Amino acid sequence: MSSGDNVSSGDIPPEALYAERKRRLLDQVALKETDRIPFVFGTRFWTAKFAGISFEEQMYDIDKAAAAFEKALLWLQPDGYIPSLSAYGPTLEAMDYRLLQWPGHGTDRNATFQYLDRELMPAADYEEYLSDPTGYYFRKYLPRVGGAFEGLARMPDFPSLSEWRFIANMRGFADPALRESLRRLIEVGERAEHAARKTVAFVQRMNALGFPSVGGGFCKAPYDHVTDFLRGSKGGMLDMFRNKDKLLDAIDRVGELLLHGVVEETRAGGTPYVFIPLHWGLDGFMSPQNFKTFYWPGLRKIMLYLIERELIPVVFWEGNCASRLEHIGDIPRGKAVYWFEQTDLLRAKEVLGDTVCLRGNVSTSLLITGTPEEVDRHCRTLITRVGRGGGFILDGAASIPDEAKPENVMAMAQSVRKYVN
Repeated sequence: MSSGDNVSSGDIPPEALYAERKRRLLDQVALKETDRIPFVFGTRFWTAKFAGISFEEQMYDIDKAAAAFEKALLWLQPDGYIPSLSAYGPTLEAMDYRLLQWPGHGTDRNATFQYLDRELMPAADYEEYLSDPTGYYFRKYLPRVGGAFEGLARMPDFPSLSEWRFIANMRGFADPALRESLRRLIEVGERAEHAARKTVAFVQRMNALGFPSVGGGFCKAPYDHVTDFLRGSKGGMLDMFRNKDKLLDAIDRVGELLLHGVVEETRAGGTPYVFIPLHWGLDGFMSPQNFKTFYWPGLRKIMLYLIERELIPVVFWEGNCASRLEHIGDIPRGKAVYWFEQTDLLRAKEVLGDTVCLRGNVSTSLLITGTPEEVDRHCRTLITRVGRGGGFILDGAASIPDEAKPENVMAMAQSVRKYVN
């Protein structure tokens, strides 16, 4: 199938298409039946391959990234999309960011980014972190994250200062290392602002072409934040047995901190969706009992907080979570999306179909190695069985993989117009 054989949207004006697609998605979230099942599009670097640019170019040239993404949307005509342009190369480079390798900077120019698992907060630092998270970030955490932050270790310890001692300690801002970090961080901020403004302009342009964004806010499960960004995988797992009380205290504290600004940022973006990717609470990483103790309570608090403010948590259950299905339905009906990567969606429909909208889960291997006919058959099963009665959005198991065949992605996009749920 050539890139010219796009899915037709007929003669519907873009503004009407936008309203129709947006309503179709929101109705499915609310577990209502619609005229057909919606398909949403998201990827990391598939659009780069589709448009004939390198992954590195997408990371460093946001105009090329936006043009590639627009080309894919016009071809596939999805009901919604995640505006993941991934053009943060200049920002990451200016930060000298140490928790990630990316195309052309640690990985091949046509290989996706790679997260680095590191223990940045030793267990001995729990008390210091819990006592003063912001101060701990300045003094110890951020200087370990990136070279641009190293001078922040010289930041005055503001909560300890009073009266004339407060004034005297302003001399800290004359420290050459702190001044150099502040200079570097201004450049980081300028690069991040440039990317943000370009992304906003891209979303506005896609709105005008009839494509609603299903991106928006971002949050994390508290345990994941502790493990991903503080303790590392080994530390996070061992703490469930060696530092249980401190870990639970950190989870509670992190749960409060993670929500700062999320509601405002999401509303400012013009969508109700808050993406929550899950990493460490799935089958194979912790027992069902530890899931109930360390993972689910913190995640559920995040979700309920967002739902109470009329936002829609989009929870991405990476990996398999078959053993969690009977436990994760304790949320308000028709207020969230569970996007499953490997979990059997037919089973998920049986257990959760009356509670939450399901999303997924055309497998990565099928989109890469299968045929359009095989993709079509799989999508038909999902649409007619998981989509029955409403509450389903078709997507890749983990969005569209970089190596997916274009003809397979098109077969997926076309399936929602061929089969009735």
